[in-house]
Amino acid sequence: LYDKGNFASLIVVSNNSDNILKSPALEDIVRLNEKILNITVDNRKLGFSEVCAKAHEKCVSNVILEIIGYNETSRTSITYPEHRHESNLVFLGSALGGVLTDASSTIQAAQAVKLYYYLNNQENASEISKLWLKRFKSLLSDEMDRKHIDVSYYTSKSKQEEIDSHTVDGFPLFLITYACAISFSVLSCLRLDHVRNKMWVAVFGVLSSGLAVVSSFGLLLYIGVPFVITVANSPFLILGIGLNNMFIMVSDWQHSHVTDPVPKRMAHTYKEAAMSITITALTDVLKFFIGVMSDFPSVQSFCLYTATSILFCYIYTMTFLGAFMALNGRREASNRHWLTCMKIPTEKSIEQTHMYNICCVGGSYDKLTGAEKKQPASNFFKDYYGPCLMKPGVKGVVIIIYLAYLATSVFGCFHIQQGTELYDLAADNSHVTRFNIKDRRYFYNYGPVVMVIVKGEMAYWDKAKRSQLQACIEGFKEPQFVDRDIYTSWLDSYLSYGQEKLLNLDDKDVFLSYLPQFFDLHPFYKQDVNLTRDAIHASRFFIQTVNITKASEEIEMLKGLKAIAGSCQVASLLVYNHEFIYYDQYDVVVKSTIKNVVVITALMLVVSLLLIPNPVCSLLVTCSIGSVTVGVNGFMALWDISLDSISMIIFTVCIGFTVDFSAHVSYAFVSSEKPHPNDKAVDALSSLGYPIIQAALSTVLGVSVLSMSEFYTFRAFFKIFFLVMFIGMLHGLVFMPVFLTASACSSDKDENPEGVLKSSKL
Repeated sequence: LYDKGNFASLIVVSNNSDNILKSPALEDIVRLNEKILNITVDNRKLGFSEVCAKAHEKCVSNVILEIIGYNETSRTSITYPEHRHESNLVFLGSALGGVLTDASSTIQAAQAVKLYYYLNNQENASEISKLWLKRFKSLLSDEMDRKHIDVSYYTSKSKQEEIDSHTVDGFPLFLITYACAISFSVLSCLRLDHVRNKMWVAVFGVLSSGLAVVSSFGLLLYIGVPFVITVANSPFLILGIGLNNMFIMVSDWQHSHVTDPVPKRMAHTYKEAAMSITITALTDVLKFFIGVMSDFPSVQSFCLYTATSILFCYIYTMTFLGAFMALNGRREASNRHWLTCMKIPTEKSIEQTHMYNICCVGGSYDKLTGAEKKQPASNFFKDYYGPCLMKPGVKGVVIIIYLAYLATSVFGCFHIQQGTELYDLAADNSHVTRFNIKDRRYFYNYGPVVMVIVKGEMAYWDKAKRSQLQACIEGFKEPQFVDRDIYTSWLDSYLSYGQEKLLNLDDKDVFLSYLPQFFDLHPFYKQDVNLTRDAIHASRFFIQTVNITKASEEIEMLKGLKAIAGSCQVASLLVYNHEFIYYDQYDVVVKSTIKNVVVITALMLVVSLLLIPNPVCSLLVTCSIGSVTVGVNGFMALWDISLDSISMIIFTVCIGFTVDFSAHVSYAFVSSEKPHPNDKAVDALSSLGYPIIQAALSTVLGVSVLSMSEFYTFRAFFKIFFLVMFIGMLHGLVFMPVFLTASACSSDKDENPEGVLKSSKL
């Protein structure tokens, strides 16, 4: 087959680890096979014999059941991996697993049997085939009469059904995830002061993120952009970006003077927050719009939806959320309660009840600074954490920790695994997972059968060219992952046929005229030659791969076969198996991941140079992205996460957050009016330390729910998200302040306050 077709498959293993080819396990297999062949559809009108895939008017059967038969003698004379049955050589490597043979290659015992039931693949029979597969699945799910065997099953529809179940089963998890993130965000904005309470600002911050998702998704769906399952990750990214923006705006609002009019407080908030938010938004939007050029259609859709959502998120943050903050500021200016909007006193009164003084008093602020009273966490960063971090000895320790982090990350990068195991696409307790694990365990000796296709016309009767082609085919038998003794060649068989008949197959007319007779004797070879009139337009040969035990070996196998095909000079060769669609992505994934990181880094450098008034700090922000990227990839390997299309998409989602933390801290550092670099760092940490902690914790607590999922995809999402947030936060709060002070980044504020004020207003 050149595609997977419609089929059902099962792997049978003996419950007590006995020989599966002996009774009573064999009797259970025969009984189960009879039940499967008796499955009927269309009101019992059609059985397996009517819906099966046929070759030469006969259903493609499980030859292994015919070989072992029902008598003991035939079972003890089966050779492996090839056995002669009815004058034909039959390959048993894909039908028997865990085989033990003697010196003469005769099977002594086998641990597993794999059976296939191929169905008609024509369009007019597809609905009947689907119905038969449903009955098959129902039978295998309900069949309990298996005293001596353990059965795992798989169908051509199983993989898509498992992917679809991600949507159904994962939807509640994502709802819980969003609920946790939103709840934490709202609770972290609660204040004991009933006037300064920012709970409604948090609610509208979440709402602005929701509006951004609805607006972007609605627009793109309206113009016909396809929605794929990977796009389901996008709303969480937008929620994280929206909450991060909201926390920063709230923090800058709290640093403004309470007694100033609302327009002036809003001007201060936008002056401090808008630039860093613009830097991250512009970088993210450009990054994801460039991602539309990805090799994967699913990534293209994801990047288009995400870029549009970030653009809407930025617009809603600057307008919708800003407008509500202005309204909330007016409420605060008139000293009104956050819930009832009624005016309340600023001081407690002995004439009022104790409950009234607790619930209906508020509006105090710091008389020394004129700003709102800082939260304990902000005071911690200003009075304790920041000064401690700026001590020379602590800086030295931080640098040593960073070097250790970098060394560990690089070590992990050299040990990262590529490729996806098929059972990673299914739930842990799924029948697909059980089937694929058993397939890897018992049938790893023989991998996929690979077609070697000769593209285009060729003169097979030309002895010189034919010899060169045969040499090319022989080259495919050289690698250690190919069994040189197991292959299928119509050309070799035809040449042997010519020798028996004393034919001169170097003559074109003789070569072509005797092909029909040869195909009559060996009808299956007819499928391997595209013969039209007096020309062979294409043909194919088959080789058998061996000892493919994991995804990384599949990658090496495919690369090796492609290299051999490319080295053939006499003809254009192509290697193919319908599973190669999964192997092909592995090489592309690495290139795409590297391209994404390079693009993000370059964009960040350009945007930083344009918007951060210091080239050294811009360079540090760019380097931090590379540092976080190396760290995440390295620790992915140490946390048993492979680099595949799933992790690449999640990584692309998450890497945007690394820009936020470093860019915000760097811009706050450069914009600080403090004269000394250490004071600038403490000032930046005082302003942004708590918002960064809020943003990181709200997202990490949200995705922590996914760590309990039975789907690898969701667990990988949690692991990568956690790594990105934790490592990004570590860079923003620990490494960046130390490196910024070491590089002595500063703006022109010290010498020209007016110029910097203009730059800030820009």
